[in-house]
Amino acid sequence: MASSKHLLNELDDVISYQVNGRSDSCDAIEEVDEEPDLDLDTNGISTNGHGATDEERKAAALRIIRRAKRAGGLARDRAYSTSEGSPFPAPALGLGLAKEPPTRAAKNSRKSRSGFGRGLPKKGGAGGKGTWGKLGCELELPWIDPNDPNYESDSEKADSPKAINGKSKIDLKALVPELSEEDVRKSVEPLILEYFENSDSMEVLFTLQEMLPNLGARRWMVVTITVELAMDHKPSHRELASVLISDLYQKVISQRDIGKAFDYLLKNLDDLVLDTPDAPTILGNFMARAIADDCIPPKFILSYKGHVDTELAGKALCRADTLLNMKHGLVRLDNVWGVGGGLRPVKYLIKKIILLLKEYLCSGDIEEASRCLRELEVPHFHHELVYEAVVMVIESMHEKTEEAMCKLLSALFRSFIISIDQMKNGFERVYDVMPEIVIDVPAAYSILERFVTRCKTAGMLTDELVRKMPSRGRKRFVSEGDGGLVKEGFW
Repeated sequence: MASSKHLLNELDDVISYQVNGRSDSCDAIEEVDEEPDLDLDTNGISTNGHGATDEERKAAALRIIRRAKRAGGLARDRAYSTSEGSPFPAPALGLGLAKEPPTRAAKNSRKSRSGFGRGLPKKGGAGGKGTWGKLGCELELPWIDPNDPNYESDSEKADSPKAINGKSKIDLKALVPELSEEDVRKSVEPLILEYFENSDSMEVLFTLQEMLPNLGARRWMVVTITVELAMDHKPSHRELASVLISDLYQKVISQRDIGKAFDYLLKNLDDLVLDTPDAPTILGNFMARAIADDCIPPKFILSYKGHVDTELAGKALCRADTLLNMKHGLVRLDNVWGVGGGLRPVKYLIKKIILLLKEYLCSGDIEEASRCLRELEVPHFHHELVYEAVVMVIESMHEKTEEAMCKLLSALFRSFIISIDQMKNGFERVYDVMPEIVIDVPAAYSILERFVTRCKTAGMLTDELVRKMPSRGRKRFVSEGDGGLVKEGFW
């Protein structure tokens, strides 16, 4: 009985400590026990009038201890405020009960152990010895301080302009300086000249797309500079210029930019004609080609009707209107600049050269013949003109034809249009086919000898080339006109 009283007194002390010493938050917790409780007085006598046995007292004491444990555990769980509950075991309550050791998961947990945290991982989930660190921390630069007031992350730069102190963030495009007209010309001219050499329009397109923020409202100057440079170059370069304008359309320049460029060129034809006398015709071809390429509408030409300031501008507009109104005009405008010499078939070039020589014999205009030969753009094929000229002289058997052809070849040779190698190749080709020519023209050797002598006097042929001239073979009949004698030592 004495031991039972001692046990009850110790239980009263523990209960008073657990119940009276717990937090206020535990007052609202109501415990419902399935087993009926025994009301014990201080002497261990049941209040219901029955005397309690030792087993009943021990069971009642254990129920009280379990109730105290549950009340303390709920108080700690509420203090931690975590969704998963406390990972740590409840502290021992004395009575000689052994303290449970913490598990490995509870020991290595990153959650706060003080009981006053918010239940979030420590250091944002990046701290602790032997941890990997926060996701993406390897991309952060150690010399950049996020707490710096001037620091701006990449995500903030990519976002739309935000309000800073009530003012919107300045757009970066507004900070890009716009080039002046002189700077635009200095930047674009080398690009176009390089394009005339390599014919790579994609390279020009990519470069101009990078320059778009700097060009700004002066994008129309790209078309102006291209046309002005093409006027000083060959027809093949003008074809490249038309192709470039078509490739840049809707990618770098707009329809409004092309129209503004042509309007500027029409107003400045007085200055352009000083360097390029046929500038109005060339500009008219450019406008007609732009309409055929769907870069500007056909009404662009009609909008100038009755509003032409100068005669040169009217000439350019009339040229464009004529090209557009001709039969199958839009189809023919694809070759308004002709086809490059290297792309033309040989038969086509031969036909053009023969026509050029026939027109020259009719008009006698050396300048026009020189211009037509330059427009063919076949300097490697000029030996064909020499060959056709000599053959035409032999077949005509007329002294005036010899004199006219000698003047033409001399003028082309002195103006460096026909090189000495091309002149040599042309005469050597005639030497090789003389056995065939003499079948149709019996006096071919005599005419060739006379024409070579004339050209040697004009300074076009070298002594070596004259020595290569074939001589007539041995004659069978004396009645051929010279007594059958072969001239020896003519030179």
